[in-house]
Amino acid sequence: MHSATATTLDLVESVMYDGMTLTEALSGVRQEVPFMLGVPAEYGLLVEAEAAAQIVQAAGLEAGSPFGHAIAQGMAHIEQRPVEEQQQLVRAAARRYVINAPSRRSSAPAVPPPGPTPGRSR
Repeated sequence: MHSATATTLDLVESVMYDGMTLTEALSGVRQEVPFMLGVPAEYGLLVEAEAAAQIVQAAGLEAGSPFGHAIAQGMAHIEQRPVEEQQQLVRAAARRYVINAPSRRSSAPAVPPPGPTPGRSR
């Protein structure tokens, strides 16, 4: 299953074809992703911030903290570019995220094999 960030980047790319700017697309998707993933709406802002950081990094700009000033500066710089280039950056961020995303491993400890049953012999 796609992570919330990957889903957000995919949705941002798809709505930008409708003439939305990058910032408008991120804001609109922020409201949809929690509903789609079944998480509280308050998490939408976190997902939006992570997606914005991924896009800024894909542009080769410093992202810093997802809520820091560098993200806002990077997004403002990206929005100065043509829409087609913005869409390419979103696609690049999605590819980059999928490649670099940590794999999900079970955190459950290995279950040891059952011990001998009392009262039975081999």
